[in-house]
Amino acid sequence: MEFPKFLLGDNTDYPTAIFIVHTEYPRFIINLENDEVEWLEDFDREDEKELEEEAGKLIEAATAFYDREISRYEE
Repeated sequence: MEFPKFLLGDNTDYPTAIFIVHTEYPRFIINLENDEVEWLEDFDREDEKELEEEAGKLIEAATAFYDREISRYEE
């Protein structure tokens, strides 16, 4: 089974949080309420350099995914 690249997450313990889960490498969860990112991978120094370049793009893609999902709910 193939999973979507992004998933929208919800948790009643965090009623105002909006979680987006990125399921591909590098996997992470971002809380759009405060832009806090939790990386689900262990990185070495070389990976960290590459991640610095990609992190902004991935977070923008997660935000765009959320905006698209919300617009679909409104239709």
